[in-house]
Order: sequence, then structure tokens, then C-alpha cells
Amino acid sequence: MHVRALRQTLFALTVFTVLALSISVSSQTTAVAETKSVPVIDGGIGACSVDFTVTDTDSAPVYAANITVHIAYGFMYLRKLDLQIGTNADGKARFTGLPDRTKRGLFFEASQGDRTAEAFDDPATARFDLDSVAPFFGSGLVGCTG
Repeated sequence: MHVRALRQTLFALTVFTVLALSISVSSQTTAVAETKSVPVIDGGIGACSVDFTVTDTDSAPVYAANITVHIAYGFMYLRKLDLQIGTNADGKARFTGLPDRTKRGLFFEASQGDRTAEAFDDPATARFDLDSVAPFFGSGLVGCTG
């Protein structure tokens, strides 16, 4: 009878150990997947989106660069919206839900420490200009649907 109790205890410990290891591996996999996901912020005021990849002068991705945009929209462009997002480890970030028409276009500014870069987009003309300041720049893809 003593051998049977020992087997049951050993079986329970084995099941517990396998379960604990699978949870540990699962959480590590999730952490890796989360660092690779592209941060997205939704303005909720249109169908346009902008994808940014922020790199330095060596074309290496810049982690935790802040990208900001100020948007004037609506009747007489009286409504205002300020959005800000940080880049992931690959230097990527995405703005969605941007308006397809603005009074003066969309002016994006990326910064990290003493490095800054500016980008301008006019959704009405599908123009995207990038003005680099200091040893830091970004690239962006703009698209409107609908």
C-alpha cells in the first residue's frame, strides 16, 4: 500500500512540474512576441494611416523614439487632437484613424534624447516629405482607404 501512495505522489509531482515548465515557456514566448509587435495608436477620425520606421544614421532601428502629431479637423478645423506613440525595438510605430483632409496637413515629429526629425504629410495630395535634423531620421509610408 505504501508503494501505491508513493507512485501517486510521484505522478502528481511530475504533472505539476510539466505544467509549471509549460507556463514558464509560454510566458517567455509571449514576451518575445510582444517586443516584436508594432505599437499602434488610433485617432478614430478617418481612414488614413502612417507606418513609421525610425532609424539612426547607421540605419539601425531606434528604440523608444517618441513620435507626435497635432491634428486640427472637423468643422472649420476647430477640433484638435494630439497623438503620441513610442517605437518598438525594431524602430516601428503606426498611426491609424487619421483624417483624409486637414487644413495644413499632418506634421509629425520624432525625438529621442537630443535627436529629432520632422515629417510632413498632406493626405489630400498624398505627399510625404521628411526633414532630418541632427543624426536621426525616420521613414514613413502613408495610406488612406476609402
